[in-house]
Amino acid sequence: MDINHFSEASASLKTVRDCLRFAVSRFNEAELFFGHGSENAYDEAAYLILHTLHLPLDRLEPFLDARLTHSEIYDVLDIIERRTEQRIPAAYLTNQAWLGDMSFYVDERVIVPRSFIAELLRDQLYPWLENPDDIHNVLDLCTGSACLAVLAAHAFPNSHVDAIDLSPDALDVAQYNVTDYGLEDRIALIESDMFEKLKGRKYDLIISNPPYVDAPSVAALPQEFKYEPKLALGSGTDGLDATRAILSQAAEHLSDNGLLIVEIGHNRDALEAAFPDLPFTWMDVSAGDEFVFMLHRNDLL
Repeated sequence: MDINHFSEASASLKTVRDCLRFAVSRFNEAELFFGHGSENAYDEAAYLILHTLHLPLDRLEPFLDARLTHSEIYDVLDIIERRTEQRIPAAYLTNQAWLGDMSFYVDERVIVPRSFIAELLRDQLYPWLENPDDIHNVLDLCTGSACLAVLAAHAFPNSHVDAIDLSPDALDVAQYNVTDYGLEDRIALIESDMFEKLKGRKYDLIISNPPYVDAPSVAALPQEFKYEPKLALGSGTDGLDATRAILSQAAEHLSDNGLLIVEIGHNRDALEAAFPDLPFTWMDVSAGDEFVFMLHRNDLL
């Protein structure tokens, strides 16, 4: 793309409306991929501009015709240019990702949060769970930024949460979010390869958004995904290596009435073919009923 767009813009743009139009044009021209929080160029442009100007993220209209200072124009153009030229996901540019109305710190040490399990936790797993107060011990496998662990702690007020990740870098980010939400006494961060360091521990609920992208899909991912940790994306040829490991060991770490909930992307057909005897319950989320499964401990025995 001709970088003169940006040198011209610095002398021409005056208002938030000007910057918004410019950003949408550049994002569409560059054919950016949107999938780390926004779904289109307009929403992403609005978010980046409002964030950069320290304005409320849900209040664009009152500020559209506000004139910006020279330094504000510079800051806005800088983040638009970085998003366009380097194709860095917006969440890494702002160090912020949202799940519903909850915000989490993120950087390139963790995958950008976008789990459907978050929707289920906001509803306390209704209607699959009768009494949220009965959940006392929760395990979040492959916790990354600890976003699901934080949501689980909010959803189940009587619970203690163990949040597991293989990456010490990811756990550093997780610690920031646990501390930010004041949950140090309820969430324990543990460096472990799956269940390796959990011998003898049992949980009423195990949740996991593990790596699940198959090898062909990893090879075809847009540039934006290449900023995310490879460890958090690919999972073998068919995308099921991590899920197999979870299914092979989860039963011994679930309490008698324990539940296992796992997100597996677009792998429902492959998973059911690989485990034809498991009675998967496919949970309804905003994208449909093929992305998150649930199993009772008895189903796994």
